[in-house]
Formats: sequence, C-alpha cells, structure tokens
Amino acid sequence: MTLRLPLPGGGTRAYRPRTEPLAPAAPGAAALASRTVLAAAHVVADPYAGTTPDGPAAVDWDATLAFRHHLWSHGLGVAEAMDTAQRGMGLDWGGAAELIRRSGAEARAVGGRIACGAGTDQLAAGTLPEIRAAYEEQLAVVEAAGAQPVLMASRALAAAATGPEDYLDLYGHLLRQAAEPVVLHWLGPMFDPALEGYWGSADLDAATETFLDVIAAHPDKVDGVKISLLDAGREVALRRRLPDGVRCYTGDDFHYPELIAGDEQGFSHALLGVLDPLGPLAARAVRVLDTGDTAGFRALLDPTVPLARHLFEPPTRYYKTGVVLLAWLAGHQEHFTMVGGLHSARSLPHLARAYELADGLGLFPDPARAEARMRALLTVHGVPR
Repeated sequence: MTLRLPLPGGGTRAYRPRTEPLAPAAPGAAALASRTVLAAAHVVADPYAGTTPDGPAAVDWDATLAFRHHLWSHGLGVAEAMDTAQRGMGLDWGGAAELIRRSGAEARAVGGRIACGAGTDQLAAGTLPEIRAAYEEQLAVVEAAGAQPVLMASRALAAAATGPEDYLDLYGHLLRQAAEPVVLHWLGPMFDPALEGYWGSADLDAATETFLDVIAAHPDKVDGVKISLLDAGREVALRRRLPDGVRCYTGDDFHYPELIAGDEQGFSHALLGVLDPLGPLAARAVRVLDTGDTAGFRALLDPTVPLARHLFEPPTRYYKTGVVLLAWLAGHQEHFTMVGGLHSARSLPHLARAYELADGLGLFPDPARAEARMRALLTVHGVPR
C-alpha cells in the first residue's frame, strides 16, 4: 500500500513504506569503547493531564523512564534534562528536577551512564548573584542524583552579563565548588535566540577566547565541552586547542559523522539530540568504529544526515517536535503530544518528510505500526487517502 504524503504549499504525493526494519545491534550489548556517546533524550507528555501550554509540565514518568532504559540497553549514555527534554520550552525547573532525580535513580539501578543539565531556568531574569545561586541550586540537585553535571548556557546570564569578565567570574565560582569535573555547554542562538552573544560577545572568535579562558583556569574541573554551533570547522579548531584531558562532545547535529570519526589530530565524542531517534543505529555504527573501521562507521552513519538536517532545519529550536513524532512512530510512546503543546510547532509536510526519511533508513522496529500511525495522523489532518 502507499501513503499520500502532503507537500509544502499543497498537494500530495505517493510514498510506498518499507516493510522490513534495519537490523540494529541487539539490546544488552556492551558499552561503547572508542567514543563516549550520550543521547539527549526527550520527555513523554501525559496526554490525559488537565494542563495548558503555559502551565506546569505533565510528564508520563513510566514512558519517559522506559525510553531512557531503551537507550541504556544499546550501550548509550543519557544526557538528561537538556534542551531535547524541552528545558525552557515546556519543561519547567520543577519538572526538570524531578526528571533528574528519577533518571538518576534508574541509572544507578542499571549501571547506566547519565549526565544532567544544570542551568538557571527557575529564573526569568536576575542579578548576577541571583543567577549564581540558581546555578548552585541546580548543580546540587544533579550531584545529589549521582549524575555528571552539564553546566548549560543561561538565558538570564546572557541578559545580565556586561562582558566576558562576568562569565569568567561566575563560571570560575561554579567550577571551584563542583564536586566532580563537569561538561560545559555552549549552545548557539540557532537553538535558543536568547543566547545571542554568550561568553560576552556576538563575535564568535572573541567568545571562543573567553570560553577557552574559563577552561584553562580550571582544567581539572572540566571533563569536556559540548559545542552546539552547527559549525564543524569552528568545532575542530576549538577541539585542537583544548587542554590535555578535556574532551570535546559534539553537539553538531549536521556534521556529527565526520566529527565523531575525527582526523589525524583527534576526534569528538558525542552529546546529541539526534541520537534520540538514531540510538540503536548510532550504537551499531560506533561499535564498528571500535574495531578501527572508520569507513564502515561512516557508511552506517552518513546516510542519517539528511534526516538530521531535516529535523534541525530552521527554526532549529523546534527540532524536538520531529524527535517526538519519530518516538511515537517507533512505538516508544502511545501518542503524539508534547509538554507545552509543542507537537504543533512543525507543519504537517515537515512531519511527513521526517517519517519518510526515517522509514527509508529502517529506523522503525515495526514498519507496519509506523505506517498505520502516520496514516492516522494524516487522516486527522484531512489528507485524502
């Protein structure tokens, strides 16, 4: 059978879904060896909760935590309460704190790797002392959960800072008191426009110098840096300037295969939102890389880039909608709704193309179920059969 997929601007075209999934590595495989790979995971909304887009997030905890176990079962780590989990876009700090506590407990139970975002989203705005206190509150929650902290970029700090010195002072204070080495996260304005000018300058070269100054002052407290600028050349240049022992975790959802594969001067580890839908396939690819077969790794992962570029197309911050669609189609949740009502953030033609690309890659464990669910979504939106 064929599906009639909607086209941008009107009309439809026929698509014949595949009937067999790709065969990924079976769950229960050993941890990945040559790269540290963390998938930034989404949250599953509770579709029966009486909430509104501007109210507190209502989370289906069983489905949300089951998805973390899915990622761990393939040897991936989980990057929790990051922007993929809709931090600042539907998930408030109260919900994020509960997510961190629950996921931390689940990680300890199964021996799964977990890193969690610590930011300042309990503040709409504030003074520098208030921003520092907000970071400290969240850092304490992450450390109490037994997770590695990821110091996330702060909208409040971007608004309050007057120059690079404010970043050097605040991050220096946080790093000095961190119990264990943290990951520093540089999230570009394509993911969050409120972060324009982070590190004290809209000039990325100047911002890079401040970022490196923070790391150089406290290399023993920085496990690594997550770079989410969608600029492979800039990431490689920065990666080559990191102190010994400080890792680069790519956050580049456009160029991840080449950055993870690396070159003669090094490579990037990964902390990526696109690994939410790609988890099993990505784990299979990294296991090939573990054997030294870079070409085999690229042969598996390069074909996923068109899907990633589609999911993360501008406005990039709405990539979560496609990620959750694919989780529903793959059977990881029973509905296509999101906290904050974000399931409405992408057009139907965009979602249809995401389905087509993912189906072409064989990402759906049960292609017939994915087809039936996509058909139901199209019917609800009035697409003719």
